[in-house]
Amino acid sequence: MKHFTTVNDVYDLDNLLDDALLLKADPFAFKSIGFNRTLGLFFLNPSLRTRLSTQKAAQLLGMSVLAMNLDKEGWAIEFEDGAVMNGGKTEHIREAAAVLGEYCDVIGLRCFPTLTDRKEDYSESILVRFMRYANVPLLSLESATLHPLQSLADLLTIREHSPVRRPKVVLSWAPHVKALPQAVPNSFAEWMLRGDIDLTITHPEGFELCEDYTRGATIEYDQEKALKDADFVYVKNWSSYHDYGKKKEGGDEWMLTPARLGRTNSAKVMHCLPVRRDVELSAKLLDSPASLVRAQAANRVFAAAAVLKQLLEHNYSAVSKNEKQLEKA
Repeated sequence: MKHFTTVNDVYDLDNLLDDALLLKADPFAFKSIGFNRTLGLFFLNPSLRTRLSTQKAAQLLGMSVLAMNLDKEGWAIEFEDGAVMNGGKTEHIREAAAVLGEYCDVIGLRCFPTLTDRKEDYSESILVRFMRYANVPLLSLESATLHPLQSLADLLTIREHSPVRRPKVVLSWAPHVKALPQAVPNSFAEWMLRGDIDLTITHPEGFELCEDYTRGATIEYDQEKALKDADFVYVKNWSSYHDYGKKKEGGDEWMLTPARLGRTNSAKVMHCLPVRRDVELSAKLLDSPASLVRAQAANRVFAAAAVLKQLLEHNYSAVSKNEKQLEKA
C-alpha cells in the first residue's frame, strides 16, 4: 500500500482486516516496526477520534508522532499553482508539503470540502497536492470526499458483531442542523461493497450520493421498507450531492427511533461520531445495548495501526538492522 486515501489503495482487504484483528488481540505485536520513523498528523479541520486514535496507533508501532493544526498554527497556505502571492497567503503548498515530507516518514492529512464547488471538492485538490509535493506515503485522516480510516473501523466492527456471514447493512440518512460533507457515507458505501456486504442506502429523494461510490447498493427512499430485516443500521447525515452542499429543511421523521428499529432483525446501531442526540439519532438507542458507537471508536486505533503497519512495510520494505536488534533484545 503506497498511500491510504480510499479502499482502492488496499491490495488485500481481508489481509488488512486480519492485521487489525491481530493488533487488537496483541497491540504491541509490531512494536518495533516503526522504530526511527515519524508520523506527521496535520489538520486543516477539527478532529477528536481521528487524531487521538491515529496517534495512539503510531505509538503502538513504535513511531514518533508530530501533530499540528495547520489552519491555526501554521502559515496561511496557497494551494493554486501559478498564483502570484501578493495577498493574504504566506506559503505555497509546494514548499509546505515538501518540508513536511522532509520531517516525516508518513504524513496524515485531514481536510474538508467547501460544499460550494463540487468539481473542486471532488477533484481532491488539497490531498492530491500534498501527495505530489510531500514525496512520502500519505494517510487520509478524512478528505473532501472520503474517510477511509473510519470506514475500515466500521467494517471491522461489523465483521466482529455480525450474526451472519453476509449481513444486511442499512446506511440511513439522518436530519441535522447544518449541511455536512458526503465523505463518511461515500466511504462507508465503497468499503461495504468491497467487503461483500448486502448494502441498502436509504435517504430522501434528492439526496442520492455520487454513483461512483454506491454502484451495487440498493437505493430505497422509504426508510421503513429499507430497515426490514436489517442486521446493522448506520446513521449519518449528508448534504445534497446533486444540489451541491444544500441542507434538507425538516426531515425530522428520518431520525432513527426504537420504534423504527423494531422493523429490523434486532439490528445494531452505528454512527461515526460526533452525534447530535435526539436530532440525528434517538438518545435511547445511543444508550441501549444495540449501540455500537463506542466499539466503532475503539476500533479506530487498530484500523489505523493496521494501515500504518502496511504503509511502513510497503514503503520502507525490510525491517532495519536496528529493528531486528530490538526484536532480539
